[in-house]
Amino acid sequence: MSLTSKLPQGLAARQVTRPVPLRETVYEAILEMIIAGELKPGQHLVEKELAELLGVSRQPVREALQWLNKDEWVDLRPGYGAFVHSPTPEEADQLLSVRTLLEAESARLAALHSTKEGVAELRQIHKRGVQALKADDIDEVVSANAELHARIIEMSGNKILNELAAQINRRVRWYHTPVARSRGRKAWDEHSALIDAISKKDAERAAQLMREHTEHTRETYLAENSDD
Repeated sequence: MSLTSKLPQGLAARQVTRPVPLRETVYEAILEMIIAGELKPGQHLVEKELAELLGVSRQPVREALQWLNKDEWVDLRPGYGAFVHSPTPEEADQLLSVRTLLEAESARLAALHSTKEGVAELRQIHKRGVQALKADDIDEVVSANAELHARIIEMSGNKILNELAAQINRRVRWYHTPVARSRGRKAWDEHSALIDAISKKDAERAAQLMREHTEHTRETYLAENSDD
């Protein structure tokens, strides 16, 4: 008789949780430094330096860089090494345009499904973002911005929109970080108007405001990262 047949019902299928491989932890650490702007586009990534910084050997760093290259966060150049990917204007334009489509529909649905509790949460996040802006805490500004947009997408009640947005939200945050300061208070005034529309269940107005808001971010990014 096998061991599993002797176990009480419900326990036979229990499995031991396996620790996350070190290369995945290193991948996430390097990726977060890229998104936060601690590692700049075009910056040379030296395995030895990253290993010392993260307190690991070079092997998981090398594996993480291979993964980051596959996901187009890092460029591996034979004979030269690894470099943080420098997004082209075309890449940014395409991704931020898709973001506009997704988030405009999310805002429309969020307005239709809005609750007092949900709107109160949006206003609290908005307050935190404005306070961070006043304190010139750009990391917190970016964090609050990402949380506000994510919460609106959740409020839409559309799981597919949620999944699609999750696939691009890290790159959106990467593109938003360099323009968070220049967008400044105007972005948060736009957020405020958007929250008002959602609270009034004005779906078409909410979609229009979100479309304009995300377009302003796209235009600002492209203007500040143009080769012209």
